Amino acid sequence: MSTTDTSDVTTDITTDTSDVTSEATTETSDVAETITETAVTITIDGRSVAVPEGATIGAACNAAGVNTPTLCWAENLTPVNVCRVCVVELEGSRALVPSCSRIAEQGMVIHTDTERVRHSRRMVLEFLGSSVDLSQTSDLHHWMDIYDADCDRYSEDDHDAKRVDEPVKIQDELYIRDYSKCVLCYKCVEACGDDAQHTFAIAVSGRGFDARISTEFDASLPDSACVYCGNCVAVCPTGALQFKTEYDLRQAEQWRPEDQTVTRTVCSYCGVGCNLELHVQDERIVKVTSPSDHSVTSGHLCIKGRFGWQYVHG
Repeated sequence: MSTTDTSDVTTDITTDTSDVTSEATTETSDVAETITETAVTITIDGRSVAVPEGATIGAACNAAGVNTPTLCWAENLTPVNVCRVCVVELEGSRALVPSCSRIAEQGMVIHTDTERVRHSRRMVLEFLGSSVDLSQTSDLHHWMDIYDADCDRYSEDDHDAKRVDEPVKIQDELYIRDYSKCVLCYKCVEACGDDAQHTFAIAVSGRGFDARISTEFDASLPDSACVYCGNCVAVCPTGALQFKTEYDLRQAEQWRPEDQTVTRTVCSYCGVGCNLELHVQDERIVKVTSPSDHSVTSGHLCIKGRFGWQYVHG
């Protein structure tokens, strides 16, 4: 082989090696960059927690095993920061921050059980409990006990703090509206709007003690844009919106969730593949929900899936 040929081979090998090395370096760099971009580390109650970039403080709390109360948050809805029960203390922040929506940032130091946090949560729970009927909100009673919330101190005889005093609205046999239980968490508004149905049939109207969920111009449901999907009912945390079947059983003192079985199945009306959760009591379906983590429904259904199950009983 001539000197020129040897030189060419050497050059080719060197070039190939250089290319491989360059590609490997690029791939390693890409991996390192991906890891850097997709993980942040924060400190929660003295414990270091790594979460994906873009995750909320609330998600980080869950990863750390710290249970945080909330009313207006749901995994299938956009946080609206209105209940303020989930606030935590962030070092360097003047005000307490809502953990359900505040994005975790590298190096954050979070405290979830300081006296400032406990005092704020206690006050929110007391305000809610003194003005709204929370009798069907078992989770909140648990947190009220934890934070020693005393709702009665705002309900003296000469200073009744109840926000709504009106009969339950029963429009039809699908669901009822009981505004005495409404905490204005906005979850029903979000489910009716951009997060699920895109119907925009309801919104918050009025101010102060007169604020309530209402249709446009306070029209009756049949005359409004409502399509009776029931997604608002599914996300309501207090029973302000409730299946008529559940309401009737509660009125008869026959509602027994501890005796109910929940069976997952697929809706039979079309080929979309929506998953249903059939709640059965005394061998009869009493309501239908959908798993919020299901890839097809994300917890949301149409009127057929939500309410069209009576044919099962013949």
